[in-house]
Amino acid sequence: MTVRRFQPPLQLLRAFSTVVRFGGVSRAAEALHLTQSAVSKQVQELERWVGVALFERSRKRLALTPAGERYEEKVRALLAQLEAATLELITSGGEGGALHLSALPTFGAKWLIPRLPDFQHKEPQVTLHFVPFVHGYDFERPELDCSILFGDGHWPGARSHYLAGHDVALIAPRPGVGECTVRSVRDVARCTLLRHVTVPDAWQRWSETHGMSGLDALSGPQFDQFQTMIRAVTVGMGVALVPRCLVQDEISAGVVDEPLAEGGYRSSLGYWFCYPEARARLGPLVRFRTWLLPQAEAQPAQPQGAAAGRPAADD
Repeated sequence: MTVRRFQPPLQLLRAFSTVVRFGGVSRAAEALHLTQSAVSKQVQELERWVGVALFERSRKRLALTPAGERYEEKVRALLAQLEAATLELITSGGEGGALHLSALPTFGAKWLIPRLPDFQHKEPQVTLHFVPFVHGYDFERPELDCSILFGDGHWPGARSHYLAGHDVALIAPRPGVGECTVRSVRDVARCTLLRHVTVPDAWQRWSETHGMSGLDALSGPQFDQFQTMIRAVTVGMGVALVPRCLVQDEISAGVVDEPLAEGGYRSSLGYWFCYPEARARLGPLVRFRTWLLPQAEAQPAQPQGAAAGRPAADD
C-alpha cells in the first residue's frame, strides 16, 4: 500500500511562487529560464496535485483565489527558508551555521553586545542574525531560533535560562542635578518616581523591602525602556529603579548616583535566554548557549522570598 505524502514536487511550488512574484507567466518563465508553456503546465499540474484552484483565469489574466493567496504566502516562506538553509550550509562548509536571535534593545546594547566579540572569537563559524524583537515571543516563526526575554522565566513551550536582572539598583541624579537629594530612604518619598510600564509594581516592592509606608508607588511618569529612564535620571527628572546589569556602567562613571548602600531590592523578574523545545539541539544554538550561560550573573534563578512577577514585553 502506497501512502501519499503531502509534499508537491519542489519545481511545481517554485513555478507557482515565481508566477505570483512576477505577476504573470511570461516574466516568471524568463526568471526560471523556461518556456511559458512549461511554466503554465507546472502551475496546472500543481493545481491538479492539490485538487484546489489556485488561480482565477480570465482573458489570459491570472489572479490568485483566496485559497491560492493563503497557500502562496506559506510556500514563499518555506522556499525562502530552504534557500537560507542551503546558503548557510554552503558558506559554513557544513560546520557552524546561523542563529536567529531576538533581544530586548537595552539589554542587547548594554549587556549582550559588549560580550559578543568573545563569542565571535570562540565560535567564528556561527553567525548571529538579530530578528526584530516584535517577533521575540513567536517561536512558531521559522526565522526565530531563540530570544532574550524579560519576565519571571516561564513561557509556554519554551526552555529558559536566567541571565541577569534580579539585582535592582536605586539610582538618582548626580549631586547638584535636579531638585531631589537622597540621603535616606525617607527622602525618596519627596522625589519624582520614574516608572517602567512593564514593571508597574516596582516601587511598591521597593517600599516593602525597606519597610517604608506612605510612598505613592503609582505616581510619576512612565517609560517604556530602561535606557530612557536612565537618561531621564541623568538630566534630573527623578529617581528610578533599574536592573543593575543595565546601569552599572553609568554608576561607576558617575553619570548617575547610587545614593544609598543596599538601597535597591531583589526582583523576581529578570532577563532569560529562551528557546522552544524543538530547537534545543540546534547546532548553532547549542554553541551559543554553551558560551552564553557562563556569562550570567552568579546569583540564584529565583530570589528567595521575592514576590511573583509577570512576563514583560519590553525592556
